[in-house]
Amino acid sequence: MEIWVVYILNCADGNTYTGCTNSFADRLIKHRAGCVKSTKSRLPVSVLLEITFYDKYKAFNFEKYLKSGSGRAFSKRHFQ
Repeated sequence: MEIWVVYILNCADGNTYTGCTNSFADRLIKHRAGCVKSTKSRLPVSVLLEITFYDKYKAFNFEKYLKSGSGRAFSKRHFQ
């Protein structure tokens, strides 16, 4: 069974980055090494939230929601 992770990172610039992957440990290493375009200028990063899903489509839908206006508001209220 494949596991998918939706995650939120705190970036050094005070903003967050939201992503989804099926290999969270490897993805986090890439973020911290500056290999991810979206976060390489905002290092260091730290993990704010990590949510595991067993359904790829639910994971990507939740990531999409967190990137929407109401999802960002939800995230600020509950996770930051």
